[in-house]
Amino acid sequence: MVASPAGTPRVAIVGGGIGGLAAAAFLHRAGLPSTVYEQAPQLTEVGAGLVLAPNAARLLRRLGVLDRLHEHAVPLDVGWEFRRWEDGRVLSAENLADACERLYGEHTYTVHRADLLTAIASAVPPDALQLGKRCTDLTVNGDIARLAFADGTRAEADVVIGADGVHSTIRGAITEPTPATYSGICAFRALVPADRGPSFARRRAQTLWIGPDHHLVHYPIAGETVINLVAFAPAGEYTTESWSATATVEEFLAEFAGWDPRLQELIRGAGTPGRWALLDREPLRHWSQGPITLLGDAAHPMFPFFAQGAAQSIEDAAVLARCLADDVHAPERALRRFESLRIERTTRLQDVSHARAHLNHLPDGPEQRARDASLAHADPLVDNGWIYAHDAEAEAAATPV
Repeated sequence: MVASPAGTPRVAIVGGGIGGLAAAAFLHRAGLPSTVYEQAPQLTEVGAGLVLAPNAARLLRRLGVLDRLHEHAVPLDVGWEFRRWEDGRVLSAENLADACERLYGEHTYTVHRADLLTAIASAVPPDALQLGKRCTDLTVNGDIARLAFADGTRAEADVVIGADGVHSTIRGAITEPTPATYSGICAFRALVPADRGPSFARRRAQTLWIGPDHHLVHYPIAGETVINLVAFAPAGEYTTESWSATATVEEFLAEFAGWDPRLQELIRGAGTPGRWALLDREPLRHWSQGPITLLGDAAHPMFPFFAQGAAQSIEDAAVLARCLADDVHAPERALRRFESLRIERTTRLQDVSHARAHLNHLPDGPEQRARDASLAHADPLVDNGWIYAHDAEAEAAATPV
């Protein structure tokens, strides 16, 4: 474990994904060393693309890593679109070319998860990362936490941050395990080389096609060389929640039979699709206890329908670092402050993301027509200003210790 200067807490971060590395990076910026324990033998990020909204982009800029993303990140200038499932009719469109920066001081980008992870990792000292460290047990004796790993090694810390995702081991030390429930929705994920995708999918736009019981999203990533494709459909008997599980292109096509033929063309250009079930988890009422806290999906897993999962992990990381730096001699109090600053916002995002599934998947009929009419007059960039305008660091700085 990285040695801490006298008077500063020893911080262990379990999980080296976006949230865990962001926590280490923001702590390092604040002058607080930490050690990240990642179970994988090398630093990789599974999955594909994500949307980086202004609320996350401004924090990454302060961290000094946003410029590293510019080579690969795609700024959305055509913007957001909602389209009807059967014919691609545009239900709503938002031009982000200048509106995002004018309203919120930052652009909205689409990025490959691996590119984002690499950029954040550049702000973490190399000796702060230990790979091949799968945490198997966590105990607390007084104010000291002890971690055990599958390779037989152990570590002690004054603060443990569980950034180990939806199947968090650390969460079990804070709250009684509660089984997830099946949402009835599964997701397909695929990457399409840009030269194999139709021209409409290569535009700098995040496009959502919505229809009965299904919706599909696509946007370019990786310097516009790849089209990220993710779609949602009824799960049926499918219950596997793993980003390594796969489907076939034929299964993917079957789910969207009868949809606009251009979507069929896009799906046919994909490699082997991933497929996983979305599990439903109630928001936690607390996620800090003693010297232990959680962040990101370990604390507040949410449906991906507002594209805020990674952004909320980054916000968590920035606020947690600020709280620990402000109260370095009382880390348990700092963790309680961190939770109090974050839990209302993340719970609200969990709730609205959950509700969006119903709205996106309405069957054709009166309710669907009312939704479409509402979309035509909505301004989601303004309507969701509470998400994008939020400055997590500024809120923490303005809140008394």
